[in-house]
Amino acid sequence: MTGTIYEPGRGPGPAKPTEETLSRLLAEHSIGALATTNREGYPHLSTMAYTWDPVERVVRISSVVGRAKVLQVAREPRASLYVSTADHLAFAVAEGLGEVSPVSSVPGDETGRELLTMRPPFTDPADEALFLRNMVEDHRVVIRLRVSRLHGGGIDVAR
Repeated sequence: MTGTIYEPGRGPGPAKPTEETLSRLLAEHSIGALATTNREGYPHLSTMAYTWDPVERVVRISSVVGRAKVLQVAREPRASLYVSTADHLAFAVAEGLGEVSPVSSVPGDETGRELLTMRPPFTDPADEALFLRNMVEDHRVVIRLRVSRLHGGGIDVAR
């Protein structure tokens, strides 16, 4: 097997993925780093499970009232989600304005239903009802990142 040979100190150049490729990268993964801004103005990074809706251009994250990321998005809505391929040779960044849903307060309310769409369907209706009750007990909210800019890059190597 032959590969490209680079001179010492040189390697492959940067890749410029299309927006479609970046959107596909977001859709293929469910864990990323959410960047918000803390009270002192520094970046705050949290590893988060998320869902990506490419049609609405919205990243959705389940969280709990009082957590740092919820407070930070409510105070300063500019946020980003970073995702990389398993080999770290490509990445996508979804930037936009975040918003926090109302807390789920009644089983089956709008927030609870939105949280329900973020997971695979239950086979037993009793499990769905239990999930919706748990969302209320846990004081769950949805962080929505409305993506205005999708960018990324990587290293231009043959995969």
